[in-house]
Amino acid sequence: MADETSNYMGDGIDSWNSTILLYNSALKEIGTKIDILNDEFQHVHQYNPIEYVKSRIKTPESIVKKLKRKGYEVTIDNMVKYCDDIAGVRLICSFTSDIYRLADMIGRQNDITVLSVKDYIKHPKRSGYKSYHMIVTIPIFLSDKAVDTKVEIQIRTIAMDFWASLEHKIYYKFEGNAPEYISKDLRECSAIVSMLDAKMLSLNEAILEAKKEEYVP
Repeated sequence: MADETSNYMGDGIDSWNSTILLYNSALKEIGTKIDILNDEFQHVHQYNPIEYVKSRIKTPESIVKKLKRKGYEVTIDNMVKYCDDIAGVRLICSFTSDIYRLADMIGRQNDITVLSVKDYIKHPKRSGYKSYHMIVTIPIFLSDKAVDTKVEIQIRTIAMDFWASLEHKIYYKFEGNAPEYISKDLRECSAIVSMLDAKMLSLNEAILEAKKEEYVP
């Protein structure tokens, strides 16, 4: 696949590098915003909603594969137009309530434009996959222009991320065609994850309420 990718991208290596520069810059901009929001939340509420953050740039091989799967000619223009997840950020939270709080905080940033939202928590995929996805653009200011650049933001709980990591490994091991009994067990585990997230959220709310009562004069 590496040679095939070189054939597609080799003639436009300068354009390729310039495009990847934009996506790397977008990840930095989004990362800074997320850090500030997390710090502000800690300052106001004495609580960090984000456990940790992961970010990545999609590999050239993955981009070529995705464009071919969608039936598009492999060009840099098509890459920018049809691949929404070249730059990706994943926010891992403790509780499901944090997911929607963070999504709202991100969506209210003046220089971030939300293009689309997919709520796989309220509407899970058939496999049992759950996460909250946002496709956003953020302006990257170069020396001579500003370029709105797309970033995919995924927000999920620790338990959801653990489940998704296992599903990802199984998906690649079986090339997307896992035996039905494994798929069935995965769906059952997804239901267990949902119950665990709900129980942990309920427990956290009970702890917060108990602390409030301690300080009632």
